[in-house]
Parts: sequence; C-alpha cells; structure tokens
Amino acid sequence: MSEYKVLHVDSDSVGDFCVLDDGDYRVLSFGDNDEQSKLDKAQPHVPQHTYVQAMLSVLLFTQPKSVIILGLGGGALVHSLRHVDAAIKITAVELRERVIDVAKRFFQLPLSKKLTLIHQDANLFLAQGEHKKVDVIFADIYSNKGVDKQQLTDVFIGKTKQLLKADGFLVLNCWKEHSRDLQLRDTLYSHFTHVYACLTGGGNWVVYATNGSNTFGQANNKQALQNLSQKLDTNISRVLTRFGVWE
Repeated sequence: MSEYKVLHVDSDSVGDFCVLDDGDYRVLSFGDNDEQSKLDKAQPHVPQHTYVQAMLSVLLFTQPKSVIILGLGGGALVHSLRHVDAAIKITAVELRERVIDVAKRFFQLPLSKKLTLIHQDANLFLAQGEHKKVDVIFADIYSNKGVDKQQLTDVFIGKTKQLLKADGFLVLNCWKEHSRDLQLRDTLYSHFTHVYACLTGGGNWVVYATNGSNTFGQANNKQALQNLSQKLDTNISRVLTRFGVWE
C-alpha cells in the first residue's frame, strides 16, 4: 500500500488507525498492510472487497426493509445497501466513536433519516435487546487483531437470533480458518435451520444463517445474479463460486 498517501492519523483506547488515499481510492486501515474499508470515491456504492460482496449476496435471498450492521468501519455496507434500496432502515453499531467520525468525514457516509448510528459495544447492544426485530443482521466486528472472537460465541449468535424476524438472516464475516470450526458450525445450527457459507478469494468465510424457508437456490438463478450484479456494479456470480451448505 506504499502508493497511498496518509491523509489522516487517529487513535483511541482500542488502538491507532489511519486514512489513506491514492487519488481514486480511500482506505481505512487499522494496522500495517490492512484494509479495513476501501472506497472508490467516484462510485462509493461499489463494494471493493470480496468479503463485502459476499455479505451483500444475502440480497439474493431476501429484500430487507430493515437491517442492523455490527461494525461500521468506513461504511461500505451502508453505501451499497443505500444504493440498492434507499428505503432500507439501517442501524449501524460501532464501538469506536472516532471511527464513526472518520466514516462521516472521509468516507462520504450517506447520512439520512434512514440511517441510525450508535456508538456502543455490539455485545452490549445485543444484550439490551431493545431494537425492533430486523430482516438482516450483518456482523463484521474486526480490529487490528482480526475477527472479534465474541461474535463467534453461542451468546452472541443467540442474541442476534432474538433480534431477527422469523425469516431473518444473520450474515457473519469470519476468516478462512473458521470454515474448520465445527463448534461454530454446530452453534449456528443450534439456532438456525439453514446455514450456508461462502469462501471468498480474499480469505474470508462468510456465513448466512436463517430459520426462514430455504431460498438459497437464488444463488444459482442467473437472472437474480445479473440483477444484483447490475445494482452493485459488481460480478456477484464470481464471489459465489465457492458457496454452499455448511456441512
């Protein structure tokens, strides 16, 4: 990432982070050679990372009216969701207040009445259980040390289920090595009847879990894939080449 120039440096009790820019793209970095979020400044709705593309693939299976995002980062999910459907009610929960500030200042975060930003620990937010039930919960809680281990626990997953509608989806962003985590798999199946996953080219293991009727066949529906790809200006078919039931 040496071609990038440092645009902003910041820190809080969690650690240091910075904003990088090369003229066309802007990056939020939590550590050396780390891209927490990446924004195409000319097309902010286009998801740059394969894990974000994979997480957004849940839109093949549901048309959400409301979502919760746990872990805001630079707001990539917010940008894409807002572009696909401006009417979606989005609640984004972020532990680090200064990250929220940076997302607003440097990452063109699309602020509106449909977007609620909450500065809070996601685990506390879930434990309180005060939010109305939603159609999708995106869990993407990372630091410079990697995925937040709490988002892989039975307590966390159980709390997300309680905030989902009966046919809602939990979308969980993990690392490739979690594909071999049988305890995580079994925990998900203890709360959800259908659990699918996608291994991305970027080394992420993105999980989709629901108790709704199994609509995952849409992953093979060429028209549905084309429609979503056009909305996101991204080839969604490519990211789903390694998609299937987590067995």
